[in-house]
Amino acid sequence: MFRKIRSNRDPRDTVFSELKREFGPYFRKAGSSLQNAASRHSTFIFWIMVVNIALSAVLSFTVFRHKEGAATLKKPVKILTPVSSGIDGIMETSRALSEMLRLKKSIDSLSGKKQLTEQDSARLEQALDRFQQLNKKFNQRKQ
Repeated sequence: MFRKIRSNRDPRDTVFSELKREFGPYFRKAGSSLQNAASRHSTFIFWIMVVNIALSAVLSFTVFRHKEGAATLKKPVKILTPVSSGIDGIMETSRALSEMLRLKKSIDSLSGKKQLTEQDSARLEQALDRFQQLNKKFNQRKQ
């Protein structure tokens, strides 16, 4: 399965070099033909390009003009709003999750103690309440 494959192929021979060797003459002939045609008819090609640019400008301001006017400016805002609210939601969820992890650590450390002081009990109760609030908020967002 892991035997080394022995080949007599020259390592300098690649797919690109083989394709170049096979189809190179055709590309060279096509390139030289196009270059000769462009040099013979250069003024014609220039005026065709100028006409195309002018025609494009005329069509873009007449036929292909948007009829909505100011409404086109509002569409990107509507498209971007779900994206930004989605990213904000992701950021808020990540903050809530990091706070939940921090609260879980403190709850675990406090519940691991054999004897709790009044301050520890108050901190534990606050952490559990906050954890419950975040958990409820997180579960509502998932649905």
